[in-house]
Amino acid sequence: MNVVIIEDESHAAEKLERQLKELDSKIDVIAKIESVKNAVNWLKKNNSDLIFLDIHLSDGLCFKIFDEVEIKTPIIFTTAYDQYAIQAFKVNSVDYLLKPINKFDLAQSYEKFREYYQVEGNVDYTSLREMINDMREKKYQSRFLVVQGDTIKTVLVQDIAYFFAEGKYTFLVEKQGERYLIDTTLEKLNNVLNPEEFFRINRGVIVHLHSIKKMNTWFSRRIKLELIPSFEKETIVSTERVKDFKEWLNQ
Repeated sequence: MNVVIIEDESHAAEKLERQLKELDSKIDVIAKIESVKNAVNWLKKNNSDLIFLDIHLSDGLCFKIFDEVEIKTPIIFTTAYDQYAIQAFKVNSVDYLLKPINKFDLAQSYEKFREYYQVEGNVDYTSLREMINDMREKKYQSRFLVVQGDTIKTVLVQDIAYFFAEGKYTFLVEKQGERYLIDTTLEKLNNVLNPEEFFRINRGVIVHLHSIKKMNTWFSRRIKLELIPSFEKETIVSTERVKDFKEWLNQ
């Protein structure tokens, strides 16, 4: 079976290729492509049985590919970010893998492809295109309703410095330092916040880009942040998120 990996990080593409061959020795990765431009050129002239497509490529989001070429091949999307309607892809029978990709999730996606796509040949490309257009035009939450005592108010996203979790509770912190308890979770926030502005640095904190005052290297190649307004706990980018955090800063 011929597979194409569209991924701008060479080490990630090579790792995925190794994982695929461990999964099924009959898999042949016929191309590894790092950009939207090269993907468009390759897909106009070539075919494959399955495509692994990273959402963030070296020259932009992968959705630009669909503006240039009609793809009639099953796609498994991959990305380090979980803001892109994971469940929508799964409902529409196109799978989605969150980086770092583990063998179990990969095996499940591949089995799904093998049992459904190869047997049925049933890919709803109209739904896929509509879904991609919806994602491209996705509107992120612009304000939050908060309660403080008997007072109810709305906080605009541009006035938020960061969010943090403490036990079962989630808090919103304004740039001016006011703190509010909100009825949601960091997981849900990740799906409604603009990923260009906010980043979840660890399991307990999501920060706005402009709230970062200073960054220092820390143990085990981690990064320690100093935030505005100051936060009483250490805000350290977890080891598994450091690489993605640096990419987020470098957009």
